[in-house]
Amino acid sequence: MKIPANTLRIGIAVAVIVGTIGWLAMSGYDANKSYYVTIAELGGMGDKAYHSQLRVEGFVQPGSIEQNGTHVNFVLNEFESHSPKAPTGRLLHVVYKGSEPPPDTFKDDSQALAEGTYGRDGVFHANVLQAKCASKYAPVKPGESPMQPGAAPAKPVVTPRAAASSLQTAAPAAKPAPAAAY
Repeated sequence: MKIPANTLRIGIAVAVIVGTIGWLAMSGYDANKSYYVTIAELGGMGDKAYHSQLRVEGFVQPGSIEQNGTHVNFVLNEFESHSPKAPTGRLLHVVYKGSEPPPDTFKDDSQALAEGTYGRDGVFHANVLQAKCASKYAPVKPGESPMQPGAAPAKPVVTPRAAASSLQTAAPAAKPAPAAAY
């Protein structure tokens, strides 16, 4: 039994299209895949660290931020600077060269997430930079006041003019309705 020429052509065209879509899906998946690692794990990855897209999280070392437009050099520490473990924490030098400036929350001691590649020179080359919310949004610890030490609660400011106008616009008190007699 012979296969008609048109059926053969359509079958080959479908196979080429399906193969191309499959190849594009797999290559796109591999290109966008990134591993999340800590600074400590990065050192133990060996040769794989130099060939993978990585996401590394740490705390920005105070005084290490050097910004020039959208490019930023800084150092990540695996511990916050006020932590007793901070002096012994592993450090990672990061060079961010992105199309956007770093976020407003990117400051000394902020928690940052850098995505990019690790170079053989020991520098992490980031093309995406995210800063997590500051610790001021953390829940209040037991025994601490939610306000800054020594700060008094805010009181509403009432000016004489505002007080007088609020008295003039106040509606008179409503009289109770008479009880209905049955």
